[in-house]
Amino acid sequence: MPIQAGTKLMYLADNHGRKINYLRLSVTDRCNMRCVYCMPETGIDKCQHVDILSYEQFLLIAKAAVALGIEKIRVTGGEPLVRRGILDFLAELTKIQGLKQLVLTTNGVLLPEMAQGLKDAGVQRLNISLDSLHPQMFRQLTRTDLLPQVLAGINAAEKVGLPYKINVVVMRGRNDNEILEFANLTRDHDCTVRFIEYMPTLKEKDWRSQVISSHEVLERLHQHYSLHPVERGPLSGPAEEFAIAGARGRIGVIAPLSGHFCQDCNRIRITASGRVRTCLFSDYETDLKPLLKLDDVKVVAHELRRLISEKPACHTLNSQVAGHSPFSMAQIGG
Repeated sequence: MPIQAGTKLMYLADNHGRKINYLRLSVTDRCNMRCVYCMPETGIDKCQHVDILSYEQFLLIAKAAVALGIEKIRVTGGEPLVRRGILDFLAELTKIQGLKQLVLTTNGVLLPEMAQGLKDAGVQRLNISLDSLHPQMFRQLTRTDLLPQVLAGINAAEKVGLPYKINVVVMRGRNDNEILEFANLTRDHDCTVRFIEYMPTLKEKDWRSQVISSHEVLERLHQHYSLHPVERGPLSGPAEEFAIAGARGRIGVIAPLSGHFCQDCNRIRITASGRVRTCLFSDYETDLKPLLKLDDVKVVAHELRRLISEKPACHTLNSQVAGHSPFSMAQIGG
């Protein structure tokens, strides 16, 4: 929350003057999919149960972060809905005074039975990862046959009145022929479809050939639709948003490679094992577990403030260069 100092409001900021108001909490590295850009086909070395933070520890971090000025928390994984007790944990997060937004990222598989529970717990919006609307391509990208469950999950979210965004990682030669089909969903559905540039987290040898810039995505869309820009809210992420004339929903593009929106980055990440990463593509992490044993919100807040002050100005990633060490998004927090 903002700290009152006379008549001037002071906010949590890093040494580059960016307001940091967004925390991503990864509550598990487990997932019921094996998406090709997230983890190798053989899977990952999962954290041991004793290494994963308890919900009480996550709540301690969340309270410390909100006390500093964090206004938005996104719960991620892995797939967060596979962790037992997740609904009760989310309900506890909503009780933190000063938290303005609680949102969750999911692959949608478990939404048919959990959408109502998520709304009742106080989740305000979902981001649903969905990279293909066609069974064969969905199977290639996720290594599962769970598309019917995901689509049923989206329907369940709509039925209970839980707002959602669909996140599409666009990959040349794979799902880029579905750009128009995804965009067309916004005509009849009050949702946002966001096209995200492919990021080489795993640093596959052919990763450059799969990258499609957000500029190219918009060019393709402009050839078929009349798009107009849409103003974003104060807690919005890095997406540029547009709407098709007469459509109920919105279209967004996220350009981590071609756009380098680092100057507007407002987030930090906590992994399921309690490591702080202030930049997704930085190899530098700090383990909070030793401090969490003290069970002191002020101590954790002091460390978070220090780490935020050291947040790097920019990552070094672009469409040709990836200087980071390979990692699985399931281990960092997708």
